[in-house]
Amino acid sequence: MAAAKISPSQVKIGYFVQLPVSWLKHPFISNKFKISSFEQIAIIQGLALDFVYFFPEKSTITPENTQQEPATNHLQEQAATLKQELERDKNARIELAKEQRRQLQRTEKAFEQSMVQIRNIMAKIGSRPLQAVDEAKQMISQIADTIVNAEALVLHLISQSGKDQESLYYHVLNVSILSMMLAKNLGFSEEDIKLIGLAALFHDIGKLKIPTQILRKTEPLTAPEVNLLKMHTKYGVELLKLTEAFPINAFDIILQHHEMLDGSGYPAGLNATQIDNKAKVVAVVNEFDNLCHPSDASKARSPHHAMSHLFKSMKGKLELNYMAQLIKMMGVYPPGTVVMLTDQRVGLVMSVNSEKLLYPNVLIYDPHIPRLEAPVISLEEGKLAIDTSALPTAILEY
Repeated sequence: MAAAKISPSQVKIGYFVQLPVSWLKHPFISNKFKISSFEQIAIIQGLALDFVYFFPEKSTITPENTQQEPATNHLQEQAATLKQELERDKNARIELAKEQRRQLQRTEKAFEQSMVQIRNIMAKIGSRPLQAVDEAKQMISQIADTIVNAEALVLHLISQSGKDQESLYYHVLNVSILSMMLAKNLGFSEEDIKLIGLAALFHDIGKLKIPTQILRKTEPLTAPEVNLLKMHTKYGVELLKLTEAFPINAFDIILQHHEMLDGSGYPAGLNATQIDNKAKVVAVVNEFDNLCHPSDASKARSPHHAMSHLFKSMKGKLELNYMAQLIKMMGVYPPGTVVMLTDQRVGLVMSVNSEKLLYPNVLIYDPHIPRLEAPVISLEEGKLAIDTSALPTAILEY
């Protein structure tokens, strides 16, 4: 997009401009914006700039401005007031971004501690099953009380993949946490939320009996290999029954997390009315996380595209309301997603606006802004939004 250099004295309402100065040397939240008031013009003219960049294609240019410019003295007073307001807002956004980073660091630490616990639990399941199950229950209660309550922050962590030998641990932790979050948003009881979390934590335990070369195979599996892999749900239940401490009412969740509403799933080919509702929750999250973290890392999808694929391709197979709630919970653009805005800036989605899914809160990238002071901006319809030109049709329709 071509830009012209114009004098600050030539700036008019409706012009889209870029200030050729460090972000720290002006009060505006962005270096690029459309002029909407005489006060903004007065502030720009007070910055002692030789020129500003003018973008005709993004500007609203009219022959005559219908607004009456205030008297000079009055305008300067209003501009000074606006400048103070902008500076306060800018500083508040910087502090918000810093606090979100601190919260994210705390949540990430809790996430990593959970990873250590999972490795210990899985190592004990064969030799000390009672202790393993007890530790798992304690861990799920802790996650339910802490991490799940930090929804917007923990969603940043789901894209963490980990080393190959730990991919199973990352997967079960992701599925467990997201399943509990989804169950909470769907209105499940606290008891059922924790039961779902516990079952999700062990939903793939049966894969410990599947040869590693099959689990890590990146090319298509043979028919016998597929059949053996499908046995992991039954293997998991058989293994957990040996502990004699695992809740009996969690077995169906583990056994049915690959069953589909249309009867095309496994191991029993159950239909919608036969599948446990708690298993349906884990099934949705499991499919989503498998798209984000497949065995072949080159085929991994971003959370945004994984949800698009899920909603488009799994209708009739997974519970529609549960998929819709997952999208509402995570937003069309999940936290951690890098997006292009309509003014061509790049940002990182920090949190979801559940009332307006297309307008999340975004941390703005600007090479002129110190990384730890980058502002968090709430996108607004008609003003600043995400460039949806590449948005999948299914998500756009939803």
